[in-house]
Amino acid sequence: MSELLVDFITSLDGYASGEGWPGFWGLEGPEYLGWLAEQPEVTYLMGANTYRLMSGFAAGSVPSGQDEFRPEEEASVDELTRASKVVFSSTLEEPLTWANSTLVRDDAVETVRAMKASGSGLLSTIGSLSLSRSLLRAGLVDRFRVVMFPVITGATGAERIYDGYPDVALEMIEHRTFDGRLQLVEYKPRVLEHPPLGAPA
Repeated sequence: MSELLVDFITSLDGYASGEGWPGFWGLEGPEYLGWLAEQPEVTYLMGANTYRLMSGFAAGSVPSGQDEFRPEEEASVDELTRASKVVFSSTLEEPLTWANSTLVRDDAVETVRAMKASGSGLLSTIGSLSLSRSLLRAGLVDRFRVVMFPVITGATGAERIYDGYPDVALEMIEHRTFDGRLQLVEYKPRVLEHPPLGAPA
């Protein structure tokens, strides 16, 4: 059976990106990049918005405000290009132009449920906030991992990650500090019907 990982990088205040900031908020270091390079082979799951953004980067587009990719960003995009990707969308058209991408129009929750039951590798979301939220609500997420970068993007932050989430209990299974400044926390999630001290209405 496959394992499903929801994997985010965030500012300390829970934003997935920030207007005017470079990738990784410009704060990635050699220890973190080395860890990324050592990650096992995965199949990435994403929605249409993430696909459009990331495939654009792979085709040569750069984030707003940058003239070109930094080497660290380029290496990350190259790794994603080589990986297997499953894209859930009712609006994208086939064939998808980004290498190793498969378009799925069926219900994402039921498709991922079937992928987990029939597979043996690691599945991981990338970005795709609404997809990640739906998979968590459905109880399909085995591991929830966040790497927090030491910035607060209160003025420029975009994509608040946890808006719309249910209440979730998190059992820590790993933690680590990279380059003396980036904090990884990894949990086993359990969706709650109500707060632990509360009672159903």
